[in-house]
Amino acid sequence: MTQISKPSNQEPDYRRCKDCADFNLRKAMRAVSQLYDEMLRPIGIRGTQYSLLVAVQISGSITVTKLAEHTVMDRTTLTRNLGVLDKQGLVAVTAGDDRRTRIVTITKDGLSTLHKAYPLWERAQAKIKEAMSEDSLQTLMEGLSVLVDASQAR
Repeated sequence: MTQISKPSNQEPDYRRCKDCADFNLRKAMRAVSQLYDEMLRPIGIRGTQYSLLVAVQISGSITVTKLAEHTVMDRTTLTRNLGVLDKQGLVAVTAGDDRRTRIVTITKDGLSTLHKAYPLWERAQAKIKEAMSEDSLQTLMEGLSVLVDASQAR
């Protein structure tokens, strides 16, 4: 268990925060998101939309709750993002067996968009692999999975 330092009357050394996992992950995420958004721009979607379309395609029909769990998104943010995809005709969000359940499925247009976007995603992915190397990227992916698990452990 990590020991938390006791409060003192001294000013904290905020320079230690440059190694903050949250700050550095957000910084990297912004840079990576900009790359994927730029690559996917010709198709008219952003990287976040592509990722959601892929998640829905892989999962098949899925409840919003399950999709939120799979993507580690809060339901409000996910619902807002799905609303955009729904308005674009890329996913369908319909009522489930009870009124509280919403089911998400990819539409024909959504699948077509995924097919068009895939080669652009591959180019973005290749750019990352070229910069990092395949082994480094694999190590990063494994580390990120550990981070997700550690962050969700309560």
